[in-house]
Amino acid sequence: MNLPPGNRMQRVPNAAFDPALQKRLEDLWGQPVNLYKALANHPAFVGAWTEFAQSMRADTKTPRALRELMILRSGQVQGSEYEWAQHLRMARKAGVREAQIEQLADWRASGEFTAGERAALGLLEGVTAGKVDDATWQAAAGRFSREELVELVLVAGFYSMVARVLDALRVELDDDIRDYAPRLPG
Repeated sequence: MNLPPGNRMQRVPNAAFDPALQKRLEDLWGQPVNLYKALANHPAFVGAWTEFAQSMRADTKTPRALRELMILRSGQVQGSEYEWAQHLRMARKAGVREAQIEQLADWRASGEFTAGERAALGLLEGVTAGKVDDATWQAAAGRFSREELVELVLVAGFYSMVARVLDALRVELDDDIRDYAPRLPG
């Protein structure tokens, strides 16, 4: 039986964390979100995932707003309501403007994005599609250092994986996000 997207049941239950990991998650982000609770069904992987995700937030050279724009676009491109909803608040807090959020689906034609943001969004779409063409790479390489390029590619690849994991496990929106975030546009 195929249910509409909003009525799908999560495929794995939310699980409890090992006490040390519970403390680490709370120290990093407060109350763990449903994605982490679903991943807790495999304790070693959720621990590794947590540390990698943390490095993308704390050990970075590129601005948080730029990475959040990429993550929101990843959610749009992949139809991941959870990724979109979870990062909408973070994007706003990081300084992403409402006009950018509203025009993100049409970023190529919009005047709301800088050349660097356009290069990063193009890179995100290329990585997500599994093919970064030379023109896209050159546009990004003209704006970012090698370290930043690797960082942006890893952000694009990681959040592509996040969207696919969310979809496969059908992770349900967290209650606080369900009430906060508008539906995924488009």
